[in-house]
Amino acid sequence: MPANVAVILGLALYFVCYRFYGRYLQHHVVKVKEQPTPAIRLQDGIDYVPANNYVLFGHHFASIAGAAPIVGPVIALAWGWLPALLWIWLGNIFIGAVHDYLSLMSSVRYDGHSIQWIAGKVIKRRTGYIFAWFIFFVLILVVAAFGAVLGKIFVAKPQVPSSCIMMIVAAIILGTLLYQIRFGFGPSTVIGIGMLCLTIWLGIKFPVKANYQFWMAFFLIYIIIAASLPVQVLLQPRDYLNAWLLVGGLVLGAIAVIFSWNKMQFPAFTNFSVPLIAGKPTPFWPIVPLIIACGSLSGFHSLVASGTTSKQLSKEIEGLFIGYGSMLTEGFLSTLVVAVVSAYGFAIFSPQSLSLLKGNTLAFAQHYGQAVHTSGGPVGVFAKAYGLAVSSVLHFPKEFVTILAAMWVASFAMTTLDTTNRLARYTLTELCEPLKDIKGLFNLLTNRWVASIIPAAIGIGLAWTGAWSIIWPAFGGANQMLASIALITIAAWVIRVQGQRGWFCLLPALFLWITVTLAMVWYLFTAVPTFMAKNPLQAYAIGTMIIVMLFLNLLLIYDFFSSKRA
Repeated sequence: MPANVAVILGLALYFVCYRFYGRYLQHHVVKVKEQPTPAIRLQDGIDYVPANNYVLFGHHFASIAGAAPIVGPVIALAWGWLPALLWIWLGNIFIGAVHDYLSLMSSVRYDGHSIQWIAGKVIKRRTGYIFAWFIFFVLILVVAAFGAVLGKIFVAKPQVPSSCIMMIVAAIILGTLLYQIRFGFGPSTVIGIGMLCLTIWLGIKFPVKANYQFWMAFFLIYIIIAASLPVQVLLQPRDYLNAWLLVGGLVLGAIAVIFSWNKMQFPAFTNFSVPLIAGKPTPFWPIVPLIIACGSLSGFHSLVASGTTSKQLSKEIEGLFIGYGSMLTEGFLSTLVVAVVSAYGFAIFSPQSLSLLKGNTLAFAQHYGQAVHTSGGPVGVFAKAYGLAVSSVLHFPKEFVTILAAMWVASFAMTTLDTTNRLARYTLTELCEPLKDIKGLFNLLTNRWVASIIPAAIGIGLAWTGAWSIIWPAFGGANQMLASIALITIAAWVIRVQGQRGWFCLLPALFLWITVTLAMVWYLFTAVPTFMAKNPLQAYAIGTMIIVMLFLNLLLIYDFFSSKRA
C-alpha cells in the first residue's frame, strides 16, 4: 500500500468519527449544558482559570502527546504495519477518544475533581483512595523517566536545551501579551509563532552544553516552579506554543508522505508472535496495548483531562474539540509514524541485510528489534525516517529536519514532565484529606509549593540515581491498567449518574480490562523470570509491582459490580 493512502484513509476515518460518533457522545451521553464550568465558578487565578479553547487544546494536546505515540508504533512495526494501524485506529476511536472525552466531562460535572476522586464517588470510597495512591506512584515514575530521557537528550544534542529554555521565556512573554496586556488572541498568536521559530533557530546557533547532573538539578527547580505558578503564566502559553510545533511537524510530515507516493516497504504482517519483550516471543494480543500505548489509548490522559484541563474549560461545548479531538490528533500522529517509518525505515538496516529482509517476513521480525536498538532507539528511527521523507520531498536540509524532530520530541517530553508534577501535586492534596483534623500538618502538605516539591524531589532523585529503570518496564502495564480503571469509572458515571445504558463505554472498558489483565499475567510469568539471572532486584521489584496492580485491578472490577452508588 502507498504510504499516502494510509495517511489519507486515517484522516478521513478520524473526520467521520469526530463528526458523528463524537457528536453522539456530546449530545446524547454528556448532554452538554450552557452553564458555568468550574473554571468560571471556582476561578482562583492559580489552577481554576478559564482559557481560550485553542490555547486549552494546545495545553491538553501537548501534555498527552509526549514521546509515547512515536516510540510505541515504531516498536509495534515488528508485527507489521497492518496490525499496528488497526490497533491505532480502532483503539483510538472506540476506547482512547471516548476515555479522554468522558474523563474530561465527568470531571467538569464534579467541579474539576480528578478521575480517582470520581471513582470514590460513583463506585466506592475505598476504590477512589487506593486508586489515588496507585496514580501518585505512577506520576512519580513518569517524572523520573521523563527527567532521565530529557537529561540524556539535552546532553547528546546541546541545541535542544537552549531551544527549550528560550521557549520558556517566549511562553512567559506570550502569557503576558494574552492575559496582562490583553493584546488580542490573533496578534499574540502571530507573535508567539514568530518567537517559536526564533527559539528553534537560536537553539541551533547557540547550543548549551552541560552534564547530566546539571540538567537533573535544572529540571528539579523548573518543575517545582512550573507546577506551582498560576497556569496562565507558563503552563497555558508554553503548551500552546508547543502545540504549534507539533502541528507544524505533523503538517510537514503529512505533506511529505502524501506527495511522495512511496510504498510502505515494511511487511504488512510478519507473525502473530515476535521477539519484543525480554527477547521472548510476544503475542500481538493481549500485549499490543503495552507496546503502542498512548498512540491508541492511555490512562495518563485521564489524569490530564481531569487534573488540569477540566479546571480551564470555559464552555462545556468546547470539551469535544479539546478532549476527543486531541486524542484523534494523537492517533493521526501515530498513523503518520507508521506510514513514514514503513516507507523510509529500511535506511536503518545495513545494505548487506536488505536482500535478506525484503520479502522475508520471519527474518524481518527477528532482526527488526536489533536494528531499532542500533539506530538510536525508536525516536532515532523515526527522526531518520522523518528527516529522509521531508528532505527528499520538500528539499529541506536533512540535518535541520533531524534536529527539528529531536526538538519536537524533547519539547513535548518537557511539557509532560511539568504537567505530571502539577498532577502529582493535586493527587497529594487529595491523599491528605484524612489529615484535615490535623490542621498544621494538612496545611503544610497541601501548600502548593510543598506539594510540588515532594513528588519532584522523589522523581528527579530516582532519575539522578537511575533507580527508576528497575521498575520502568512495568510502567506500560501500569499505564494501560490505569486506562481500564478510568474507563470503568467513566462507565459507572455514564450508567449511574447520566442514566445511560453505557454499552459504548462499558464494553470497551471490559475488553480493555480483560486484555490488560491477561497481558500483565503474561508479563509476570514470561518476561519477569528472564530478568532473574541478569538483575534479581529488578525481577523482584517488577514482579511485586505487577502483583499489586493485578490485585488492584481485581478489586476495582469487584467494587464496580458490587456497588450501586450514584
